[in-house]
Amino acid sequence: MKGLQQLEPINIDRLSDWEKETFEKFAKKMKDREQLFPCIPATQGFALNHLRYGFLPDPRNEEAKIQLRKLLAEYTESSNEFGDYTSLIIFFNTPEVLKETYTVEQFEEIFWNQMNDLASHDEKEWPAHIPSNPEETLWEFCFHGEQYFMYCGTPAHRNRKSRHFDEYMLAITPRWVLTKFGESPKYAEKIRKQVRKRIEKYDSVPIHPELNSYGNEDNFEWKQYFLHDDDSALSKCPFHRMLKNEKEK
Repeated sequence: MKGLQQLEPINIDRLSDWEKETFEKFAKKMKDREQLFPCIPATQGFALNHLRYGFLPDPRNEEAKIQLRKLLAEYTESSNEFGDYTSLIIFFNTPEVLKETYTVEQFEEIFWNQMNDLASHDEKEWPAHIPSNPEETLWEFCFHGEQYFMYCGTPAHRNRKSRHFDEYMLAITPRWVLTKFGESPKYAEKIRKQVRKRIEKYDSVPIHPELNSYGNEDNFEWKQYFLHDDDSALSKCPFHRMLKNEKEK
């Protein structure tokens, strides 16, 4: 499966034309010194070559779901070898018709469909210490026994440039990366403040009200995975349906 080879450090010479063009757009975003990408750990991970990449087909396709499951399972097995700032960056070959016509909400449906598919095909048990209900503050997405923060970027985002990319994409970060990053509270708080300042400059709308920190009593991780282009948010997590269906089996 072609996408899996990208768990090695990126090799431009091994990429197809579409993959190369997509990666170069991402690299430009990470390296831009005039418009600084808000997520400082992500830019550090890119600079240090800690990030790993996958290039998958049309995100609506069943084949894309199958490859996503295999890629994330393989990444989970080896992520602690890739560096302290590692994340799995996945680009989907998004048809032009989707780029031109799909709304943020339609891409949101694709995202939650993928999350439910991952969970329903997970070969490992949900971690016992993580709540199964997304409405509990300590809940977060888990797969293959690992806790993950999910980020989704789409071609439809315009106001929230920090969530825009020319292809539908996912950035998947292990919780252990974020925990290690926060080991020095003073440093972590300093970086969080810098990130928020960068977001204010990067986006043409105010910081989304759902952005928060894991562990806070008023925090809900699922609301941060896919941010709308305005201040709105879903009233109920779409992940509920999967959990309900699994319990009824």
